[in-house]
Amino acid sequence: MYRYDEFDASFVNQRTEQFKDQVRRRLAGELSEDEFKPLRLMNGLYLQLHAYMLRVAIPYGTLNGRQMRKLAHIARTYDQSYGHFTTRQNIQFNWPKLEDTPKILEELAEVEMHAIQTSGNCIRNVTADHFAGAAADEIADPRPYAEILRQWSSLHPEFSFLPRKFKIAITGAPNDRAAVQVHDIGLQLTRNDAGEIGFVVFVGGGLGRTPMIGRKVRDFLPEEDLLAYSEAILRVYNRYGRRDNKYKARIKILVHETGLEELKADIEAEFEKIRFGVLRLPDEEVRRIEAYFAPPPLEVGNATSDAVEARKASDAAFAQFVAHNLNPHRVPGYTSVTLSMKPIGGIPGDASDKQMDVIADLAEKYGHDEIRISHEQNVILPHVKLDDLPALFDQLVAAEIAEGNSGLITDIIACPGMDYCALATARSIPVAQRISERFGAAERQAEIGELKIKISGCINACGHHHVGHIGILGLEKKGEEFYQVTLGGSANENASIGEIVGRGFSSEEVVDAIEKLVDTYLGLRNGKEETFLEAYRRVGEDPFKEALYGAA
Repeated sequence: MYRYDEFDASFVNQRTEQFKDQVRRRLAGELSEDEFKPLRLMNGLYLQLHAYMLRVAIPYGTLNGRQMRKLAHIARTYDQSYGHFTTRQNIQFNWPKLEDTPKILEELAEVEMHAIQTSGNCIRNVTADHFAGAAADEIADPRPYAEILRQWSSLHPEFSFLPRKFKIAITGAPNDRAAVQVHDIGLQLTRNDAGEIGFVVFVGGGLGRTPMIGRKVRDFLPEEDLLAYSEAILRVYNRYGRRDNKYKARIKILVHETGLEELKADIEAEFEKIRFGVLRLPDEEVRRIEAYFAPPPLEVGNATSDAVEARKASDAAFAQFVAHNLNPHRVPGYTSVTLSMKPIGGIPGDASDKQMDVIADLAEKYGHDEIRISHEQNVILPHVKLDDLPALFDQLVAAEIAEGNSGLITDIIACPGMDYCALATARSIPVAQRISERFGAAERQAEIGELKIKISGCINACGHHHVGHIGILGLEKKGEEFYQVTLGGSANENASIGEIVGRGFSSEEVVDAIEKLVDTYLGLRNGKEETFLEAYRRVGEDPFKEALYGAA
């Protein structure tokens, strides 16, 4: 993984010292909250419903055992002994004291971490496929390019105060696990007919108040043009993006209002001005960064493991874990393991300090000291030997992170909602917990198969409800919490925005409504291999609407 150079270390340490003085001045009353707000947001510090919240960057979701152990220490020392993994592959601490935040940032800097670019109208933390560098279907590891984008975007003088926040995601495989089409810029690695590496480029995706799927602006962008083309997009957005209305300030609105062809012409014109200048990416620089992400030494083994097969035959929980929480690895004899942060009845994305310590230990013992955070709020050990799975599983069971539910109905994405967030209009966590409990039986989950439920507590869509196979949006209605249901969303390479099926449901009704949708699917699917999303796309919304509301 990438190691800080002298500039990185100096930059982070200077920012930490600056913020220490800003916090001192706020505590002394020399700065008002309004004056302090833009300063704290530049350092990932939010003011939530009950307390401050610190969002720590995990660039492209990659960290090691030492860094995970530091996060555990921060949770234990400065918070309430847990952290919350987010859909931006970051971690949030929900209860730090303002006076402690400079010390937290100092301790993060000790392990090459920070909270920069996790908030504000800047280019946010670049996200990537959580199986990067390991997946069997990968064309190339996207993390070197994500790191190059991180270095380019950090403190960029033109893009520190954009019309609104700006998000970039990159995937290295044709099977999109980074949700690139719902980002401001989405990049998908590809090869042209000559075998050269490049990118399919999408612009103008995003969720929130106005959900949109990104529009393709390039079928093939050469590798050396990555920065110049990205800069061209940002320049056009910075020039024409609306600043008079924050609800219409994202680049997706610019794409919609300007029209794709006109916007593409503007981007290409800007690109032609700068493509042969200092932003042209030298091959030697790409290879230099790429070397930081060289895979660990992995011995080619057998495609199957006798130890795994024997354990599966005698342990149903282990068999379920193997069936759902493993991803094919590019090296025979290895697999990528998803550690579910979604225990039945638990809070999606939360990890205790003790669990983080265990994950650090397991990464060092079984996973070549590599850890990934997924945008689905889970943790991944990307390089695990198949023969080590039984021993790994036993330790996961002891740490209560062995749920074999990755991709299943209880693997729910949920934002913190009104339990924490000042913007929320309804709670997300209790709904997620109740759905998880309702469908928690292993046999029932297996019968239902792949089904992604995503829950947001407000229109800002931090829970990505728009791209859930079943999406749930919490709203306030006459002082009560109501939940709007959408169907047919997806964040993969066939991305789609879910459709609202009808009136909302009260907190007491919503779990029963989800059960009706699931039962309807089970009754109409073409065999057990047809997923919920496939069935919905085949038959449309009418059978589901009838199940919820009765015949029209």
